[in-house]
Amino acid sequence: MTSEKEKHVIRFDWAIKRLLRDKANPVVLEGFLTSLLGKEIKILDFLESEGNKYRADEKTNRVDIVAKDASGARILIEVQNETENEYFHRILFGTSRMIVDHIKTGERYDKVPKVYSINIVFFELGNKSDYVYHGFTEFLGLHNKQPLLLKDSMNKKFEVAKPGEILPEYYILIAKDFDKWSKTPLDQWMYYLSTNMIPADADAPGLQEARVQLDIDNLSDEDRNAYYKHLDNMRSLVSAVESAYEDGEYAGFDKGLQKGITEGRVEGELKKSIDVAKTAINMGFDDKAIQKLSGLSIEEIQKLR
Repeated sequence: MTSEKEKHVIRFDWAIKRLLRDKANPVVLEGFLTSLLGKEIKILDFLESEGNKYRADEKTNRVDIVAKDASGARILIEVQNETENEYFHRILFGTSRMIVDHIKTGERYDKVPKVYSINIVFFELGNKSDYVYHGFTEFLGLHNKQPLLLKDSMNKKFEVAKPGEILPEYYILIAKDFDKWSKTPLDQWMYYLSTNMIPADADAPGLQEARVQLDIDNLSDEDRNAYYKHLDNMRSLVSAVESAYEDGEYAGFDKGLQKGITEGRVEGELKKSIDVAKTAINMGFDDKAIQKLSGLSIEEIQKLR
């Protein structure tokens, strides 16, 4: 933890929906992307996508921001507070939808944009051992495990060495319980995402600007009221999820108990039938008579002989 004065600022999930879409002043988001991707990012524009037009009945990725950088790459930024089992399928759908949305019918395939899918989650996602993950496609030889490289002409045209660099890349940031302040730009951003605090000595790209732009005191009355309502909704969501989890645990236990009782009864009846059949066999009864006495099938009786 830093000893410098910290400032409590707006949660990133709310800011990205209300305050960080300003095309004239994208410095905060540019700083975040630069810290994550390890190269300077300049946002040329914020784009509309079918994924932005979220409908509850549509299987689509709720993309909070779609940006385009100087190279023409599309950058999807999504913030997710609610856990879901199909999350990885969801981000795959989002990148696929983005490609379809931003290439015109009849265009050459070399016009397919490079897509970066950046996902910030505020819940446990799998059995993690890190807090930032990077996923990409790599083509390896089936026998020698060597990567497939592009030929020189393609390398010059696309300015990449591997075919996987043309395909979408995925970043997952798990912004939960991260409270380690450091001089590393990405860690400073993770600290803010997890704590909603930005220390005075923050020097990661975009964070000093965020201290000003995302200061609660600088909000309009309308935005401040909307933000506090968002916090109330978040608390209600957490409470609902915890209650559902507890109810699920109890229901699971109760269901398991009932299942155990039922299975125990079935197993007990089966043992009783086998004991009857064995006794009848020892007494010399034929299979049909034993079947009537025990309730076992002829095949089961013959296995006991």
